[in-house]
Amino acid sequence: MKIIPNLPGLTVLLKALGRVKKYIKPIEQNRAAGNFEEERKLILEACQIFAADVSKGLDIKYNVIHPENLPKEGPVVFISNHQSYADILTFLYVIKNHQIGFIAKDELKKAPFIGNWILRIRGLFMERGDVRSSLVTINEGARYLKDGFSLVIFPEGTRSQRKEMAEFKPGSLKLATKARVPIIPITIDGSYHVFEERGAMTKGQTVDFMVHPAIDTASLDRKQLGDLPEQVEETIRQGLATLQRNQ
Repeated sequence: MKIIPNLPGLTVLLKALGRVKKYIKPIEQNRAAGNFEEERKLILEACQIFAADVSKGLDIKYNVIHPENLPKEGPVVFISNHQSYADILTFLYVIKNHQIGFIAKDELKKAPFIGNWILRIRGLFMERGDVRSSLVTINEGARYLKDGFSLVIFPEGTRSQRKEMAEFKPGSLKLATKARVPIIPITIDGSYHVFEERGAMTKGQTVDFMVHPAIDTASLDRKQLGDLPEQVEETIRQGLATLQRNQ
């Protein structure tokens, strides 16, 4: 990362993180006590403050397409393409009704500030290429979902850092189908302009966030579950093509 060009953006991030420090202890206390409803409320409140502060500081605008498809409550699994680090910020800003955590690559576990917050908001880390570790993450994620927590999965496995979308990794939807919760496909476009395009946080960008209709995995038979990954990927890919045609 280029330090000097990113200093203004880093200042915005650090100030936003400072504002939500007060939530750390009550979130951890409610989690330890098994008070999941209160924990979810606190996570949502903290994430909304953080996302609003950063979005205002970087002057990011969000264009939400088909907001009527957003679920009123969880648990659900959002499946999305992944252009940028800003995708996480986008989700935290747009999803206002309930908590969301993220399935993140294992390398982010040691990232300053980010790693601990991913865990604190009920996110999980997945070690790519390690089947046993992935299975542990899937089982733990399924338990989170059964306890009422929602999750976001980026099946490309890493940021594309551009407008094109990579192939989804095999088995990336197993967590959602194991828990049999609704899946909400999401198409994001333009988020790579916020940071990756220039290697510096850039103000005044607009991110498109297209919400596709929910898929009720509990009602699917074995064949339909087998076809689901390809169906979801194609839905998101078509959404991306539509967004880019309309630019």
